[in-house]
Amino acid sequence: MTNPIQFLAITAILLLCCTAGCLFAPPAASPGQAPPAPGYPALSIEATPVQYADANGVRLAYREFGSGEPLLVIVGFGATMEQANNTAISVLAANYHVYLYDHRGMGHSSAGDETPTIPLFADDAASLVSALGHESMHVYGTSMGSFIAQELALNHPGRVRRMILDSSAYSIQVPETRYLKDYLETVAADPASPPGLRDEARAMLAWNGTWDRLPGLHKDVLLVVGTADTITPAVLSYRMAGQINGSWLVRFEGLPHAGGDLAPVTYGETAVHFLKMDASR
Repeated sequence: MTNPIQFLAITAILLLCCTAGCLFAPPAASPGQAPPAPGYPALSIEATPVQYADANGVRLAYREFGSGEPLLVIVGFGATMEQANNTAISVLAANYHVYLYDHRGMGHSSAGDETPTIPLFADDAASLVSALGHESMHVYGTSMGSFIAQELALNHPGRVRRMILDSSAYSIQVPETRYLKDYLETVAADPASPPGLRDEARAMLAWNGTWDRLPGLHKDVLLVVGTADTITPAVLSYRMAGQINGSWLVRFEGLPHAGGDLAPVTYGETAVHFLKMDASR
């Protein structure tokens, strides 16, 4: 049954469709490091000290920015903290205490002994929230990070406040994600690929998805996607919004997968607007 329509009012150049219902894109996208946006402080991820937390049997590296309510940023496939967008993090950190971290086996984080899976990455995130001294956080996940965010909210609902799913999908076994699946199969089978990258590719290929479980996701959720996304096409986010009660969908006209690299202020301000919104109105 289709859920009632809700509207999220945002001042931006975008196509807005609301229902109640990687920072990295393989392989063409590159990390966007735009100059500081007017009205926001300059921020350098690389110049910010790396810190470490013991979480779920591994040592996870993280950086923190800003102050206020906690917001966990979960990066996408193949990405490390250094590849996140400085401007986007600056916009978020002007309003929230932002935590950015490397997945196990990537960047500055240790690999551990377990075979990585999307649910295991979610367990890592849940453990990290606790290790950082918080009961729960808002969550922003991009691409693979949005898959992890879904599992985090479904398996550890008490750890998640509001959630943003950027360039998302409920499965990579659907026809619309064939390009992504083919690419991951190539990476997973390539012995020259870095071990952490192969592990992430295999984890995504083995992921069972969330479609049947999404109606049980009782959170305020914002889905954002570019209409030119060919990796996790916008129709997937549209379907997901129809499955999740209390969800909103924002489609950015003409932007590709992980479009926040091209429009970091718009994506960041959209996230802040959603997180601050009084959903009861």
